Amino acid sequence: MASENEDTEILETGEPVESALKSGMEQLVDKIDVPDQLEPLIALFGNHPWVKGLIVLLIFIVLAKVVEWIVMPLVRRLTSHTSTHIDDLIVQYLRSPLFWTLALIGVVASSSMVGIEESIRSTLVSFVLSVLILVWMLFVVRISKLLLSEASRRAKPNAMVRPQTLPLFTNIAAITIIVFAVYFMFQSWHVDMTAWLASAGIAGIAIGFAAKDTLANLFSGVFIMADSPYKIGDYVVLDDGGGIRGKVTHIGIRSTRLLTRDDVEVTIPNSIMGNSKVVNESGGPHVKYRIRVAVGVAYGSDIDQVRDVLMSVAHESETVCDQPEPRVRFRAFGASSLDFELLCWVDNPELRGRVLDALNSAVYKRFLVEGIEIPFAKQDLYIKEMPDNAV
Repeated sequence: MASENEDTEILETGEPVESALKSGMEQLVDKIDVPDQLEPLIALFGNHPWVKGLIVLLIFIVLAKVVEWIVMPLVRRLTSHTSTHIDDLIVQYLRSPLFWTLALIGVVASSSMVGIEESIRSTLVSFVLSVLILVWMLFVVRISKLLLSEASRRAKPNAMVRPQTLPLFTNIAAITIIVFAVYFMFQSWHVDMTAWLASAGIAGIAIGFAAKDTLANLFSGVFIMADSPYKIGDYVVLDDGGGIRGKVTHIGIRSTRLLTRDDVEVTIPNSIMGNSKVVNESGGPHVKYRIRVAVGVAYGSDIDQVRDVLMSVAHESETVCDQPEPRVRFRAFGASSLDFELLCWVDNPELRGRVLDALNSAVYKRFLVEGIEIPFAKQDLYIKEMPDNAV
């Protein structure tokens, strides 16, 4: 009951967080009641304070080793029978924090028996709290990354956490955990964060005005990762960027990188990507890309023969997909030709130029063999009269 009253008093009186942390550590050590429980064992080695402190420290280290070498393997053996591997990894990650927690509690407990000055002991408690906060911060960061990765692996297409948005949520979780850890570290050393937060607010306003373009890129990068209009490996065309077309090789917080067909990497700020019309050629129900072979034939040509020739060219090409099936469309009556289009699909937008070149060559050769005329512009020159000095 005494401990409950003390906890209530801390909350009611509004005691600072660092005092609550330290008092919690001291209450934990006091509840162990080390002197009474270990008095017979300590008496065997004498009553010197430093000897007592060393014995208590060794006992806690041995306890930590027992937990690390015996208890945790037993727990891990139990979790190995479950259907998921997450609990196995959590137990594996938990070994180090538990060991250091017990060992550092032993340091604080041994210092209470040595009888060092209150100021030195207060500094020691602050240091121990800082180390424990750091150790458990790393543990929580690893666990958050593990859980988010597992959620993205099992995510549905419209879920918030999916492979495209995983880096965003991983970074947000890590930053949030680190911020809280730094805050509690400062509190454990009696550092008032009020003035720091006020200064950070003023500095943030100044930085916001000075780096508005950088912040625009950062926010656009967050929205791109959350909305995922494209992903790494997609072929995109940026209409507002001079018709830049390339494969997405990197999506960062500040910029997106495209590798063009000229093997030139173009870095585009995310603010431009977020405010431009982006055509994702790899989007849609599949990655396949449709190409169009436009050709004109002379008036009087057998259009059924033209259809058969174009379809045979498509079927004979090894780079043209069977599904969806190629097709021929009679598009228009041109000024001097009948305009046809051969529509077919390739496995990847990257193959567009290569396949289009092969199909154009094959169509031209087949038209020559089949006697199908491809009209071209002709100009007749009429001379009304010859000059007087003409020979």
